[in-house]
Amino acid sequence: MEVRWVTGFLDSPSAGVEAFWLGVTGASLSPRRGDFATLLPVDGDAYLRVQVLAGAPPRTHLDLHVVSVPEAAGEAVGLGASVVLDEGDLVVLRSPAGAVFCLVPWGGEAVRPAPVEWPGGPVSAVDQVCVDVPSGAFDREAGFWSALTGWARRPSDLPQFEHLERGAGKPLKLLLQRAGSASAGMHLDLACDDVDREVARQVRLGAVVVRRVEGEWTTLRDPAGREYCVTGRSPQIC
Repeated sequence: MEVRWVTGFLDSPSAGVEAFWLGVTGASLSPRRGDFATLLPVDGDAYLRVQVLAGAPPRTHLDLHVVSVPEAAGEAVGLGASVVLDEGDLVVLRSPAGAVFCLVPWGGEAVRPAPVEWPGGPVSAVDQVCVDVPSGAFDREAGFWSALTGWARRPSDLPQFEHLERGAGKPLKLLLQRAGSASAGMHLDLACDDVDREVARQVRLGAVVVRRVEGEWTTLRDPAGREYCVTGRSPQIC
């Protein structure tokens, strides 16, 4: 299976949090298509969407864009995924450790948007999805995502993390983290050139600081209660 594009989805119980994410990303909101809408970047192709799932807790999930959804779904199941919903051109699955993701048709997306430069000079971009994996399931889960995407596993400087080498031009990296949860989930990460300034900007938008790891990242909670991270990785690195 060849992953041609990657989209991060923010699933929320209401649309009230969408203005916050428009402020975080500098994007504009497309017209709604049913329950979801696209965050339209200033340049390049869109890679973030929002979805209202009434009554469900806020979460993040990943869409993998492929040429043939049925073929990709068969491969994913063969690697250990389970099908949650099959609508032909949209298949919702769970990874072996329980992380939700979707397979959708590729629409020709190819141009990764540039990072956003904010007034005063700071630069940031949503550039990563982190899969939070129970420690006991980590090796199988990392192997699953590597085999599914074709992206090689790469160790991190920190033992609880492992990277996957994303394909050229893709807008989102994949990071796997050993976590204490019972099942796997996902969250978004932002890269920026000044963590303190970027965190302060997002707090003004309505975020709440959960924890700080000096020199590395800050975990925040959006107005819907969903956690995500602002990291000190350069937003300019491809």
